[in-house]
Amino acid sequence: MIVLPEFDPVAWRIGPLALRWYGLAYAAGFAAAWFWGRARARQAWRGMSAPQLDDLLTWLILGLVLGGRLGYVLFYNLPYYWEHPEDIIKVWHGGMAFHGGVVGVALVMWLFARRHALSLFTVADFLVPLVPPGLFLGRLANFVNGELWGRATDVPWAMVFPHPASGGLPRHPSQLYEAGLEGLVLGGLLWWYSRVSRPRGRVTGLFLAGYGVARFLVEFTRQPDAQLGFVAFDWLSMGQVLSLPMVLFGGWLLLRRVPEDH
Repeated sequence: MIVLPEFDPVAWRIGPLALRWYGLAYAAGFAAAWFWGRARARQAWRGMSAPQLDDLLTWLILGLVLGGRLGYVLFYNLPYYWEHPEDIIKVWHGGMAFHGGVVGVALVMWLFARRHALSLFTVADFLVPLVPPGLFLGRLANFVNGELWGRATDVPWAMVFPHPASGGLPRHPSQLYEAGLEGLVLGGLLWWYSRVSRPRGRVTGLFLAGYGVARFLVEFTRQPDAQLGFVAFDWLSMGQVLSLPMVLFGGWLLLRRVPEDH
């Protein structure tokens, strides 16, 4: 059993301004996506240029933040925000949903593709391999913040998290499981699979199915959100329910027949 020390969620303070680990993870994830994306843009067969990437990333930040926040409000805590709508904008209090962020990013990509006369999957196939570093850093930030901990367990690597709501029980470090699967394993698979040209939509399919499977499995070790508990069949969490459509759609993209010119 490992007792996790209580880390300060604020990485740096400059006067009244506070830079939190989670915000730092977002910034570093976007920086990594920009640097790697610029390198990928030098390969013309990928279908996007460096200036297009620069333009798109600016809007993706907005889509991710708005989608992630609204996803959390709608999927995870709607009764509270229905009573306290003024708190919706208080993102500094926490509360972002990955699945909502996916919807927000997908909408931005669709609008961008229409504006530049590109296929949606040309844009998505270019971008999704850039996502796992941000997922990895985000889950590490969850771990440092001592949030989104796992279920109680007696495995040798169980950790006691400092937050009072964890009950002082040894728990799975589910944030690290997610960092490993969503960040390292999925990132490695996407890098390997996308190193050569693939039929349109295949890389996107691998990302959706891979993330969905990883999240679905890790959720068996993650403590369900206190305000929700299990939402289906008394054993499926909201994260698992929302991941199933990703797995199904991603699997369809991987298995569908694509015309030769695609």
